[in-house]
Amino acid sequence: MRVAVLGTGVMGAGMVRSLRRAGIEVNAWNRTKDKADPLADDGARVCASAADAVADADLAVLMLFDTDAVLEVMAEALAAAQNGPVWAQCSTIGLDGTAQAADLASRFGAPFVDAPVLGTKQPAEQGTLVFLAAGAEELRARVAPAFDAMGSRTIWVGEEPGRGSALKLVCNSFVGTLTAAVGQSVGLATQLGIDPQLFLEAMDGGASDSPYVHVKGGRMIEGEFPTSFALDGVRKDLGLIREAQRRSGTSTVLADAVLACFDAAARQGHGSQDMAAVVHAFRDGPAAPGAAGFAG
Repeated sequence: MRVAVLGTGVMGAGMVRSLRRAGIEVNAWNRTKDKADPLADDGARVCASAADAVADADLAVLMLFDTDAVLEVMAEALAAAQNGPVWAQCSTIGLDGTAQAADLASRFGAPFVDAPVLGTKQPAEQGTLVFLAAGAEELRARVAPAFDAMGSRTIWVGEEPGRGSALKLVCNSFVGTLTAAVGQSVGLATQLGIDPQLFLEAMDGGASDSPYVHVKGGRMIEGEFPTSFALDGVRKDLGLIREAQRRSGTSTVLADAVLACFDAAARQGHGSQDMAAVVHAFRDGPAAPGAAGFAG
């Protein structure tokens, strides 16, 4: 099996390495070639163009930032695909973007799987992503070896493209809200002069606790934000979530508030940092007495 991975940023690079560990041949391409070049050390063939990457591939995996990028790359590469690869669209591009990508694939007669993933940098590197997939049942066996190499499990949502992306929006609405909530608590503790580490200790083991609270809360307390999921990426996803809410008749009240928090942090210059940098949205007010020293 040969897989073309189109987009080797934070997520795509980890996916390439997971595929190679499983012995799967990989063609890697990225618009900025410097980001793909190190993958040659992992045994991937680094390609100069998306068209070159898919020419001999059995599966093309798209892991790009947004709808425009996905459609542009697909338009270039679809005509060059010789072996009739399955196209697995793993980027988070929402309902309209997925419909456009599926339509583009259909015009070329290309089999298409809507397959966004849950997980960030570390799960991508470890091969423990969760695939939220939708596509024709006969395609499942064709994508299984690659999905199994890159992920811990695949949840098949249905055969209609868009169902996987719908579930991804549902999940990301929770992740974004939870991250903002942790930022609010860490920020409030700091402003009140309480060591925010005590917040994590108080939550530890309780019904509302989760490993995620400690991972992101720890980053917020340390004030270090190496990117696993960029804050600007969350803002993009929250926009897609609000559009899905409007279309479905779901209230956008909470999504509006959460997006406002991420927007505030972005205005302070944290857009390229990890989403945990949303904590800065809650540190605009004057610090309470004794709060100095706990802020990141």
